[in-house]
Amino acid sequence: MGTIILSGTVVLVILGFGNHTWWLVAVALLFVYLQYGRGRGTSASSPGGSSGGASGTVPGSYRAYRDRRDKQAKWDRRYRRERPLESRRQARERKG
Repeated sequence: MGTIILSGTVVLVILGFGNHTWWLVAVALLFVYLQYGRGRGTSASSPGGSSGGASGTVPGSYRAYRDRRDKQAKWDRRYRRERPLESRRQARERKG
């Protein structure tokens, strides 16, 4: 997406030699991209790490999903290890 924004900005700057309004549009496009587009994708590098509920672009939301999934799997393994009889009973109930 960044490549599309940058190439669009270059085109607007080139058009701006004939009409300076296009330069304002290019600056506005870059501002909107830096404010809303790119800023959300880098939320994992912000303080607090990627374990926070990062919503926004696909990589951030996938990273948050993966963290939640891994944490749930860790708790499931711990539950099965500490309560083997109960976990076997629940497995039998799910089958039948």
